[in-house]
Amino acid sequence: MMEKETKMIDSLQVVCFKVGSEEYGIEILKVQEILKLPKVTRLPRSAPYIMGVIDLRGKVIPIVNLSRRFAHEGNDSDIDKRAIVVDIRGKQIGLAIDTVSHVVKFEAGKIEPPPPILKGISGRYIIGVAKHNQGYVIILDIDKIFSSEELNLIAS
Repeated sequence: MMEKETKMIDSLQVVCFKVGSEEYGIEILKVQEILKLPKVTRLPRSAPYIMGVIDLRGKVIPIVNLSRRFAHEGNDSDIDKRAIVVDIRGKQIGLAIDTVSHVVKFEAGKIEPPPPILKGISGRYIIGVAKHNQGYVIILDIDKIFSSEELNLIAS
C-alpha cells in the first residue's frame, strides 16, 4: 500500500489537450469525461469566457471557453470543439478545448516549476511545465483556475 502512495507522488498522469497552438495538461484524476461539445445554450450577461450550459445526461453543466479564459487569439467557432468535464472543488464544469492529444505520465523530476514570467495571475493556476516530444506541456492546477467568487458564479 505504501509503495502505491509513493508512486503517485513520484509521477503525474496528465490528459494533454490543445487550446489554439498551445498544449496544456490536467491531472487525469480531475477529468470525469471527454466529449464532443454538444449544443451550448448561451446565457445572457455572463462573463465573456462562459459559453453557456449543456445538458449532460439530465444535469446542467456550465461550459467555459478556455481560449477566452486564457485570452488566446484563435478560432472561436464551436464546430469540432471538445469538452473536458472536470471536478473543481466539488463542482462539475466543462472546459471547451480544441482537441485532446494524449495521456502522458510525467515523472515528478521532469516537471519544471512555472518560469518567473508566469508568477503573476496566470502563474497561480500552473503546476509546471514539462517537456514532451518537440515542445512543452503547460500543466494546469484545475482547482486554482477560478477564484472562489468566479466558481460560485459559474457553477452554483
